[in-house]
Amino acid sequence: MDLRAGPRIVFMGTPEFAVPSLKALVDAGFKPIAVVTGPDKAKGRGQKVSSTAVKVAAHTLGIQTILTPDDVKSESFSQSVKELAPDIMIVVAFRILPESVFSQAKQGTFNLHGSLLPKYRGAAPINRAIMAGDEETGVTTFLLQQKVDTGNILIKRKMTVGLNETAGEVHDRMSILGAGVVVETVRLILSGTYVAATQDHSQASPAPKIFREDCEIDWTKPALEVHNHIRGLSPYPGAFTHYDGKQLKVFSSVLGPQASSTTSGQVLANESTLLVSCGSGSLELLTVQLEGKRALSSAEFLRGNEVAIGSEFGKA
Repeated sequence: MDLRAGPRIVFMGTPEFAVPSLKALVDAGFKPIAVVTGPDKAKGRGQKVSSTAVKVAAHTLGIQTILTPDDVKSESFSQSVKELAPDIMIVVAFRILPESVFSQAKQGTFNLHGSLLPKYRGAAPINRAIMAGDEETGVTTFLLQQKVDTGNILIKRKMTVGLNETAGEVHDRMSILGAGVVVETVRLILSGTYVAATQDHSQASPAPKIFREDCEIDWTKPALEVHNHIRGLSPYPGAFTHYDGKQLKVFSSVLGPQASSTTSGQVLANESTLLVSCGSGSLELLTVQLEGKRALSSAEFLRGNEVAIGSEFGKA
């Protein structure tokens, strides 16, 4: 490697979460020689073709070589990476790479993961940590191995999680924290003096992808658990319940007083706020969205929808 020219870095990422890391690398003097991201896709009602957030950022940053493979396991993609002759490859919110690809970086390929590994291995670490009520999370960089999220750890950084913070809010803060850690990890690898720590696999916990069945609110649970469930799925894909035969998404809430009702999911107040009983305690719903409508504050929602005291959420 020609140190005067800097390391040959290939950056792989797709969503907005990865953009601060890409920008931080450029700002630190580690401009990638190439970016790998997802293909352009048709989105929305008009099916307008859109590029990924990382591709848009790469163009803005003047990165000329952008690869958008349909299949990261294909021989043609592996060959394309080989021709780049990378020293370091960096993965931030991208697809699972085969060893034939990630092994090509001379000094290693590392991933930025949104948890304190080995906790929350999988596709939805931020959501799962908040849904579990964790008061602390963080980011980890680790060297890729064949088994997902199991590689040796390079750097960990912790961050607190507020009682009412949503997954979206934590995501945005974490992307900034992670960007700094990505740059720090590149410097660590280039130093050649690091020792990567083996994960304690006995402490591992899963963070599987979120499916629709994970999103329905169970009002029989204690108010704090329901609250964590709601904020852990906000803003996407959104926790939901049913009211008057329609789906009602809930995006934010705060803990309410001890419930006077023994019926879980029962509406206790319906004037300027929606107060709902839980298995124990109650929850004040702050932002809701009725099926086919836009998201509203509970006060706005109540002005346009009659929700009687004593009515119940959760019954389709």
